[in-house]
Amino acid sequence: MDQTEENKKKANKAAILFVVKLLFFYFLFSQGNIFMNSVVSEGGRFYNAFIANNLDYIQGLKTALIVPAVWIIKLFGFYAIHNEMDVMVVDGPFLRVNYDCLGIGVMSFLVAFVIAFPAKLRAKYKLLITGILMIYILNVLRIAGLGVLLGFFKSQRNNFTYHHEVFNIIVYICIFIMLYVWIKRNTGEKAVRG
Repeated sequence: MDQTEENKKKANKAAILFVVKLLFFYFLFSQGNIFMNSVVSEGGRFYNAFIANNLDYIQGLKTALIVPAVWIIKLFGFYAIHNEMDVMVVDGPFLRVNYDCLGIGVMSFLVAFVIAFPAKLRAKYKLLITGILMIYILNVLRIAGLGVLLGFFKSQRNNFTYHHEVFNIIVYICIFIMLYVWIKRNTGEKAVRG
């Protein structure tokens, strides 16, 4: 067997291992978060009061999205109030931020990709922090944008029913561009030698 055949086999094994790791970690994180949502949601199949009261990171993420979104809405001159899962813009829309609005599925994909991809640990940390921060900021802007746009254009409230899908498409495009750039930087000769 010549060297090129051996290199192809190694590359194929590495690619298969990457895909297996990616799928495993994505399934683990996405299903784990869905399970945790059931654990912390009253009426959920696996509800646990202690965990819901003490370890509810899902509510923490909701709050971390809602509070800055309300600040941004107020910057545009609207009066907005919120509770743990709702944003109400006075004389504007009522927005409910539920589990599907948090971007946890997108974050799960990003974390799974970072863990599965063979690169230096420092590069992985940078990508993880940058990616999660980008998803978070885009999500805050989406919630605030809905509040502001639907406040200004009251007659268009029924036309924004697909905002979740549009947001996912935009975020996945941003993530794939970021991953493309990151992979190019971390798989060239310099990265291998580095």
